[in-house]
Amino acid sequence: MGEPLVFPTGTVRYDPTKAWNGYTLVPTINDGILLFDMNGNEVRRWNFQGFPPKMLPGGHIIGNSGMRYPENGMQDGVNLAQIDYDGQLEWKFDHFEKIDDPGHDHRWMARQHHDFQREGQSVYYSPDERPKINSGKTLILGHRTIHNPLISDKKLLDDVVYEVDWAGKVLWQWSIADHFSEFGFDEAAKNVLARNPNMRAPDGGVGDFMHTNCVSYLGPNHWYDAGDQRFKPTNLILDSREANVLFIVDHDSGHIVWQLGPDYVHDAQAAAIGQIIGQHSLHMIPQGLPGAGNLLVFDNGGWAGYGTPNPGSLDGAKNALRDYSRILELNPVTMKVVWSVTPQDLGFNMPVDSSKFYSPYVSNVQRLPNGNTLIDEGSDGHVFELTPDYEVVWE
Repeated sequence: MGEPLVFPTGTVRYDPTKAWNGYTLVPTINDGILLFDMNGNEVRRWNFQGFPPKMLPGGHIIGNSGMRYPENGMQDGVNLAQIDYDGQLEWKFDHFEKIDDPGHDHRWMARQHHDFQREGQSVYYSPDERPKINSGKTLILGHRTIHNPLISDKKLLDDVVYEVDWAGKVLWQWSIADHFSEFGFDEAAKNVLARNPNMRAPDGGVGDFMHTNCVSYLGPNHWYDAGDQRFKPTNLILDSREANVLFIVDHDSGHIVWQLGPDYVHDAQAAAIGQIIGQHSLHMIPQGLPGAGNLLVFDNGGWAGYGTPNPGSLDGAKNALRDYSRILELNPVTMKVVWSVTPQDLGFNMPVDSSKFYSPYVSNVQRLPNGNTLIDEGSDGHVFELTPDYEVVWE
């Protein structure tokens, strides 16, 4: 569940007499959250969950204490909580929605899924950022169950982003369904969405129509410093895994101010980048790291999208297909690819060996302070560090 993240020197509490330069924090389904060193040795295990787990300076862990019963919930965390390195509870939020599931859960829940950020850190470790430990706001990606006939007559699982303060007061929220018209779906896509909005079994059947899997603040960046209002540090960057859309939301107005997809055919800039499918971990590289201000994304491949039926999708659902993954680093102003990783870059012959770099779901990517890139090929449980010249220096 979720994707592992690596934390450079100084971000976790550990024996300072031992040589080390990084750890990997890994969530598991049944065995809690595990911390590994660079040699694969287990350093610490917490009886805690995470979707995903994240570590703050000093070894504080943010995750959750459980998930909603799956008959009624689709990837809903009951809360978002913070524990210290020794496992003691320091903070918890669950008062987003009162849940009354027949025979199971009767309680308040956060309905958190896939991502969250603590004030002071835009997305992950950078030497310039100082995430708050015992105060500040927390940005949470959650769910709400809705009916919206403008999208479909079926019950829908909406993605909602909200901020809470340290005391648990909801300060702000934004819903993807409320801004559905801004995404520019063509008539073929809207027709497919109306008929099959990615229906899932829980809750008597519910359409996980956009499946947003990441959200983070842009944070300080040189685009905004140069006057581009689309990239205000408080603006939010997200993606829709099911619709192949990458976008930025203006925190003040709620409107989408930057977007890539869903059309990768008629949009010349998107066509030059190439079809993005089922992506994860979209974010702006934080200030203080090499490539700061560019966007980084794990372009999974696999299957996703809504549109015209084709031989691989007779009903037009999941109508974009590709059997390998890519890493893309994009300039968000010029809309050009700055750097990328393909199976060919890793030494595999295309197309016959393309699938040797392929994770059609989960996965993650992040820039390291040394200029290398950490890649989590999630479906295979393969994490590796890659130089800009495509040398694998750790895995």
